[in-house]
Amino acid sequence: MPKVSIIIPVYNVENYIEKCLDTVVNQTIDDIEIIIVNDGSTDNSKEKIAKYLEKYKDKIKYLEKENGGLSSARNFGIPYATRRIYRIFGFG
Repeated sequence: MPKVSIIIPVYNVENYIEKCLDTVVNQTIDDIEIIIVNDGSTDNSKEKIAKYLEKYKDKIKYLEKENGGLSSARNFGIPYATRRIYRIFGFG
């Protein structure tokens, strides 16, 4: 079981998502899970995330939902976290 769950809500952040994911996957804590919640993005965020899903399939969970706002996306990801210790990243 991972020590830390990181929830990343995503909505139209194609210009920033790669830098965010590079930062998270390169943490010194190896035992993490990354939960990405795509909140109905209409840009190329999903395509950029797909590269990370393929490369880090053991660390990343990918979820999609209809757009409901940043708080909605955060809350949507929380039940998927396997640890009580979690961090939520946000762009908003």
